[in-house]
Amino acid sequence: MVVRYGGTTAVYGVSLTVPRGRVLALLGNNGAGKTSLLQVCEGFRRPDGGAARVLGLDPVADHDALMPRIGIMLQSGGVYPWATVGEILRLFASFAAHPLDTGMLLDRLGLRTVEKTRWRRLSGGEQQRLALAVALVGRPELVFLDEPTAGMDTEARHTTWQLIEELRADGVSVLLTTHLLDEAERLADHVVIMRSGVVAATGTPAELTAVAGIDLLEVHADAGLPIATLATGRPGLTATEDASGEYTISGTLDSAGIAAVLTWFADTGAQVTAVNTRRRTLEDVYLALTAKVLR
Repeated sequence: MVVRYGGTTAVYGVSLTVPRGRVLALLGNNGAGKTSLLQVCEGFRRPDGGAARVLGLDPVADHDALMPRIGIMLQSGGVYPWATVGEILRLFASFAAHPLDTGMLLDRLGLRTVEKTRWRRLSGGEQQRLALAVALVGRPELVFLDEPTAGMDTEARHTTWQLIEELRADGVSVLLTTHLLDEAERLADHVVIMRSGVVAATGTPAELTAVAGIDLLEVHADAGLPIATLATGRPGLTATEDASGEYTISGTLDSAGIAAVLTWFADTGAQVTAVNTRRRTLEDVYLALTAKVLR
């Protein structure tokens, strides 16, 4: 798929698929092309190259047939600001053939106490929760969630995560964009990281972090070892004794690197009592891939 704005290509050659009952997290810095890609999938614009199919339909040509089958959660807007929470949710429920119970959604998303409050008087987190309720009330087969927990407190965020996990269990497909990398790592079955309009990396969270490797090794052994010599001849590796007998070795460590570190301790005659590793998180992978753009 290709999306252009004049002489600028916002999306170039991106292809992605969201299987039924799976959560795909679309990640990237502002300007990476995520919004343009979503606009095509949601039927708000045509691609300038390639094609888009959502639930087997053309999002633009088959717009009327597609809309009842998908749910779209916008970051802001899309509702009448003087309408109340209850009025907005009941209005969108009336558009669906078999809507969810609006009272259930109000209770699940903590909106019952503001049911008679006008949208413009809601907090940012409350507006987000209402937007999520609107996206879900029509029992969609596919949901587009754009920064779903932005502005939410911790309790509301965890409630939203639980709802997304329930959607997946019910066979609903979810395309999620978020700047919260812990959110993506927890929820996503598959991750696509975009950079400057192209796909920089793709895979499951476990696959992406496994490729990144282990970047920190903690070893408890005898105190006072000449730990500085461990890094000699090993570019990118640092080794320190942070407390008596507590050593930290940092750098990208594959299986051979870890074996070499432990061999060094054995060669010194040290008694190793504990070894802990820290694998890179999805956030580490994301920052490494986008660092060049940020600079």
